[in-house]
Amino acid sequence: MQSDIAIARAARLDPIEQVAARLDLPADALMPYGHHIAKVTLDHLESLSDRPDGKLILVTAISPTPAGEGKTTTTVGLGDGLKRLGHKAAICLREPSLGPCFGMKGGAAGGGYSQVVPMESINLHFTGDFHAIGSAHNLLAALVDNHIYWGNARDIDERRIVWRRVMDMNDRALRAIVNSLGGVANGFPREDGFDITVASEVMAILCLSRSVAELTQRLGDIIVAYTRDRRPVRARDLKAEGAMTVLLRDALMPNLVQSLEGTPAFVHGGPFANIAHGCNSVIATRAALKLADYVVTEAGFGADLGAEKFFDIKCRKAGLRPDAAVIVATVRALKHHGGVRRDQLGTPDVAALEKGLTNLGRHLRNVAQFGVPAVVGINRFATDTEEELDAVRRFCASYNVAAFVNSHWAEGGAGIEAMAERVAALANSGAAQFRTLYEDAMPLWTKVRTVARSIYGADDIIADKKIRAQFQQLQDDGYGHLPVCIAKTQYSFSTDPELKGAPTNHVVPIREVRLNAGAEFVVVICGEIMTMPGLPRTPAAEGIFIDADGLIEGLS
Repeated sequence: MQSDIAIARAARLDPIEQVAARLDLPADALMPYGHHIAKVTLDHLESLSDRPDGKLILVTAISPTPAGEGKTTTTVGLGDGLKRLGHKAAICLREPSLGPCFGMKGGAAGGGYSQVVPMESINLHFTGDFHAIGSAHNLLAALVDNHIYWGNARDIDERRIVWRRVMDMNDRALRAIVNSLGGVANGFPREDGFDITVASEVMAILCLSRSVAELTQRLGDIIVAYTRDRRPVRARDLKAEGAMTVLLRDALMPNLVQSLEGTPAFVHGGPFANIAHGCNSVIATRAALKLADYVVTEAGFGADLGAEKFFDIKCRKAGLRPDAAVIVATVRALKHHGGVRRDQLGTPDVAALEKGLTNLGRHLRNVAQFGVPAVVGINRFATDTEEELDAVRRFCASYNVAAFVNSHWAEGGAGIEAMAERVAALANSGAAQFRTLYEDAMPLWTKVRTVARSIYGADDIIADKKIRAQFQQLQDDGYGHLPVCIAKTQYSFSTDPELKGAPTNHVVPIREVRLNAGAEFVVVICGEIMTMPGLPRTPAAEGIFIDADGLIEGLS
């Protein structure tokens, strides 16, 4: 079997104008980036506001493992499967971050014969959106320090600057730094740090904004610091929002590409799901809903993270009402949750599989809490046995959920047609009764506890006195109505990545709380999760190069 990059490179791509025409997008609605990538203009998208929405389908997954689940691959394959059935379909994905591309996870353009292309461009600099986000974020950081240098008219307390810097790369050495060293001309030394760009509040704001005006308003609302008497200092107090919007003007336009089978795909925005809200942009999703009959989107990592935030943050803020969901699993990953070592996952083991099915079961119950009907998509591997696949089918049937064994990785849309037909019927059935997990009026602490108990299976949440006081202060300051965005490990329902399956009798320790006033949610950092990841012992970057023919190799 060829590598993903070889398959993508061998594909014959349609001109982007032809792809756009499948959604009835005229050529003058496009801002082309070469032959196969384009941005769709905001003016044209605004003209679609009176059109009815298509059906929204969410693809999520069990808790990820090193064995791989293939959520993005399934999202792309499902879009292709719907297109093969004659439906007008569109795919909505996040943009990949350079951090995991050169670190451990790899790219995020799908795999095998279910990919969005051009894969190399999408996984690397693409249309420059992430660079624009990083530039806008760091412009604001520079303006904070510059304001202090030139007299500090806003009386910013240098000990209470909360706006860190960002870069789109894993670099643990930058988590905590001291800046402005070198004497008077360089400013006032203080502690600082970096987050990865996908954790930036600017990323979240761009992904939740529906217009340039809303983008500007939200950027102005960002809290960068506090004064000595604890009053917030916002980006608009430093006159920063205008220049930041200028840097983000083109980035706000959604990017249009295609799958290997020519299905239109919007790839736009990219907040991580373990440290941010894990969904592509609202503007891209809403555009797709106006242009297609079925829109297939994904939420990052497992349903406890990406799907919960998709429902409780993105859908709440954008007024979206999903019609169906797909929970992706593999036999290999389920056996890993059942205690099988990675090097033994190819060996049949029904007992371990059945033990690991508890993880899938909790995700099924969790998605059902949101009133969204679901099916299970099983990515088939050559080592899967019929006995193992039957065990998964029986388990899903006990939840009155259909399970489909799919081969889209090897066969493209043809390998997922049966599930695509069922998903379309489910989306059209009116069975969805969407609801969020908690109401706006619920106190912030109770919101976090509700997610921990209802989604993670925890007994409770814990925090020291300082953190509890921060929750109370946010409540008193009028932010209690905001949703919560919980940052924790993706590998377990708990905050311990080694606890597989569906652990119970655990508590969720809260280490830090950050107010994202512009994005309008509260980030709650739990356990040992880092908002600036580090590289693994053997980074993927070590195997990426340009060969003698000028072709990129090693990118996956």
